[in-house]
Amino acid sequence: MRETLFKDHFWNADLVSTAGYDSITQRMNDGRKNCKEFEDFLKERAAIEERYGKDLLGLSKKKPCGQTELNTLRRALDVFKTQVESIGQSHIQLAQVLREEAKKMEDFREKQKFHRKKIELIMDAIHKNRNLQYKKTMEAKRLYEQRCRDKDEAEQAVHRSTNLVTPKQQEKLFVKLALTKTALEDSDRVYQMNVAAVEKVREEWQSEHIKACEFFEGQECERITCFRNALWLHVNQLSQECVKNDECYEEVRKSLEMCSVEKDIECFVNIHKTGTLPPTPVTYENYYNTLKSAAPGRNQAPAPGMGRRPQLPVPSSGPGDPEYSTVDGYSLIQPH
Repeated sequence: MRETLFKDHFWNADLVSTAGYDSITQRMNDGRKNCKEFEDFLKERAAIEERYGKDLLGLSKKKPCGQTELNTLRRALDVFKTQVESIGQSHIQLAQVLREEAKKMEDFREKQKFHRKKIELIMDAIHKNRNLQYKKTMEAKRLYEQRCRDKDEAEQAVHRSTNLVTPKQQEKLFVKLALTKTALEDSDRVYQMNVAAVEKVREEWQSEHIKACEFFEGQECERITCFRNALWLHVNQLSQECVKNDECYEEVRKSLEMCSVEKDIECFVNIHKTGTLPPTPVTYENYYNTLKSAAPGRNQAPAPGMGRRPQLPVPSSGPGDPEYSTVDGYSLIQPH
């Protein structure tokens, strides 16, 4: 059982003061504003989640990602893009859930405002009546005190005028004293009636003030509980979204575990291979020896096994020898 209650801590010695009541209503208005801020936060977060989800869908559908990969890695990439789409859809669904939670907060806020308005109207009316009656009572008191002073002055005038004024003047003073006493009695009666009336109003106001304090305290407890639960639910929804995302990523990890470098290499080779033999070495071919070997039968087909030219012999004569420049008996050096 809580010991701190609104009805025990929001009073004021001044009867017409509304400081305590104003403090409570200010807190209620602040609480309503806080709920509105959280409501707006949820709406903005929903918009962010929706944009993010749509961006993920667009990214997965429009942006290439390893589109020329083969075999096991290609299958893993297909799973990856599928799961990205699933994550995008999940964020879009989360956005809708957040909008629903924001609507619930708005409904709760408006419901509290509607019920609080009734109490505020009652309290505004009773405050107005209390202040008016208190003002009338204070005016009656002022008039009563003035009549008391008038009577005292009239009595003093009668006492001072003894043996100093004529009987006629004395009579006037007694008449004035009688009038002041009558006026005093009337003002006293009116004053007492107003005091009784303002006391009745005060008791009524005090009772309504206690009821209002209890009502506002109940609303504040309900608001704090609702706000706390809404925030708790919100973070749970975000945590659940993280779990869903991780489940999607886990599917990608499982597909990646099935990837095989060897199989992908083998797949590429089988699809795109061009041959198993490399080109033969490039050799030196002597142009003149080629002509010599081709001269006897230029139009004859080469004999089997003669598709390649054999290695040319190294000349036996040196550069300084006259026969060095001789080919098939023909010398490039003419005798003198």
